[in-house]
Amino acid sequence: MHAGAQRLFILIAGVWVGSILAVGYLVAPTIFSTLTDRQVAGMVAGSIFKAEAYLSTTVCIVLMVLANLLVTRGLGHYKTIRLILLGMLLCSVAAVFVFIPWMNTLRDQALLHGMPVMLSPSADLFGKLHGASSIVFTIQSALGIFLVWRLTKPV
Repeated sequence: MHAGAQRLFILIAGVWVGSILAVGYLVAPTIFSTLTDRQVAGMVAGSIFKAEAYLSTTVCIVLMVLANLLVTRGLGHYKTIRLILLGMLLCSVAAVFVFIPWMNTLRDQALLHGMPVMLSPSADLFGKLHGASSIVFTIQSALGIFLVWRLTKPV
């Protein structure tokens, strides 16, 4: 009963979590190891993380709606899944509405003054924001792995 919806849910979640892990732990490090200009590498990586954050917000909302539907149809184990998704949604919303815009503003202000952000007076704040956003991304990644792990649990 509802096997098709569950399989679709698992497929979407698996591809989505895979994209999070690929961006954070494969694409971004590759960009920084390939490009010699760290400022350009940071701007490219920032654009990719922004796209991933918007994708994560959208997919997470879709999966939460689907999880709610499955819970109302009697699949109680999706209650835990909703909590994991809520945590992941909070992480992506923090990225989309707090970290990325704030860091982009600091970078743009530094560029207006003709310097990279890491040489600007805002370098310390930028570094702290980058560290905080990295922690939030790591939490989202761990929640994503836990999500896929829970979804593949036999019921």
